[in-house]
Amino acid sequence: LPAHAVFAVFADFPLYRLLSDSVRRQPRFLNKPPTYVGFSQLKDTLTSSEFTSGLGHSALFMLYAVPLGLVLGVLLAVAAHRRLKGIKVFQTVFSSTVASSVAVASVVFFTLVNPEVGYFKDVSWLSLNSPGSAMFSVSLSSVWQNLGLTFIIVLAALQAVPDELNEAATLDGFGPVRRFFRITVPLISPALLFLGIVLVVNALQAYAQIEVLTGGGPAGATETLLYKIADPKGIRPLELRAGLSIGLFVLTGAVALVQYSLLSRRVHYGD
Repeated sequence: LPAHAVFAVFADFPLYRLLSDSVRRQPRFLNKPPTYVGFSQLKDTLTSSEFTSGLGHSALFMLYAVPLGLVLGVLLAVAAHRRLKGIKVFQTVFSSTVASSVAVASVVFFTLVNPEVGYFKDVSWLSLNSPGSAMFSVSLSSVWQNLGLTFIIVLAALQAVPDELNEAATLDGFGPVRRFFRITVPLISPALLFLGIVLVVNALQAYAQIEVLTGGGPAGATETLLYKIADPKGIRPLELRAGLSIGLFVLTGAVALVQYSLLSRRVHYGD
């Protein structure tokens, strides 16, 4: 009951308010109440260009950030999973980004790739002339910021793999690459499943890095669903943002459920 009370206050009630706002048209004057127009307004919102364009930008951000961040985190964890003198220093460096907030990571990348004040001005990833590369540039800051979390979780999973299994595989003639994919990956698959779901959800909720680096530009090329919902420029009505929120909520739950259903079949849990 205490847990349900917390969810009721911070999850159930806000979700009810979003649903209520999405089926009502807000008045132009503050002294008039909202008008109920039905679920047709929510349907129009979820089929509008605002939703489809935001969905496409969110999917593109996820496509850039999640696979690259997961692969780099695994490679760093494998490289640091060694019994070498001073390896703890490298493990600390690789995991240090977990202490950085999204805003800090965004400011760091702003000083690197901004076309006017950045160190790499010739790259022009964030300029008006390259809207196609702006999303990739924004996703790089998210990859760097989440790299520490991915590294720590994968390294912990690697340390839980019994050395006897790798030694037995070596005696059977397995090389390093074959040992990794046939022995290590199945044993750390629960951690990879967890990271995959977490990184996908984080990618769908990207906002701060977009606000700091591009402000939704150039030409709206980085306006994800959450950026449209937050609407820092104040150009979208409340009912539209509420409908977009409902769509993002359903989409996030559906993606996580499908991802868990598909990947859990390949996950091997130990006794």
